Amino acid sequence: MKIATWNVNSIKAHIDVAVAWFKEAQPDVACLQEIKCEADAFPTEIFAELGYQSIVHGQKTYNGVAMLSKYRFEDVVRGLPTFVDDEQARYIQATIVGDEAVTVGCLYLPNGNPAPGPKYDYKLKWLSYLRAHAKGLLAQEETCVLLGDYNVIPASTDARKPDAWVTDALYLPQTRSAFSSLCHDGWNDGLRGLMPRADGQYTFWDYQAGAWQKNNGIRIDHALLSPQAADRLQTVGIDSHVRGWEKTSDHVPVWVTI
Repeated sequence: MKIATWNVNSIKAHIDVAVAWFKEAQPDVACLQEIKCEADAFPTEIFAELGYQSIVHGQKTYNGVAMLSKYRFEDVVRGLPTFVDDEQARYIQATIVGDEAVTVGCLYLPNGNPAPGPKYDYKLKWLSYLRAHAKGLLAQEETCVLLGDYNVIPASTDARKPDAWVTDALYLPQTRSAFSSLCHDGWNDGLRGLMPRADGQYTFWDYQAGAWQKNNGIRIDHALLSPQAADRLQTVGIDSHVRGWEKTSDHVPVWVTI
């Protein structure tokens, strides 16, 4: 099963690019973030024509997550269960029933800038609630993948110019520590599982200052796997070429096959 994640930075603005990538990549399951629309405005019919069912946790203008699958959904959860009063649409989860069942969580973690400040406090709060929920998933001892835009640069090797990010919420010590805690709990970074020493594997290039042309990127989109999923991990990839397409997102798709 090929499971992908992609911050599309507005599904309406980038629908043509999204359709082109789906046709090319043929993921079995795709998690989309920052769709920037409510559920009734999501282009469900367009993706249905491509063979995908859709579930959406949307929000007008901002945030929003969606999951698309060639297989049926069960046990759909909208919103992070441990953060019941969260007003922002940042999490959706479902069990995907193919040859075997896989639980997939799609998340869009807060950016947190400027830091320090209320937005950074919200980011850390969200991370703490995510960790609590993730521990519950691990306790089930099942095949599970948590994918999305984590807005976390885990290490210096995950940025072309790490010194430029030292005061940014994506790279502050508390941010990286929270991400490390997730991994120490038992979650496996899919990319690092197969490419532990690979530098230059980025998933985001800003629209400004020719970041793409200069390869001034960062890795902030991740796929974390439960031990049961990590045991079944076969391949992992970053479709970085999509960043070079016209009218595309500033993020690119990341995927794993299990």
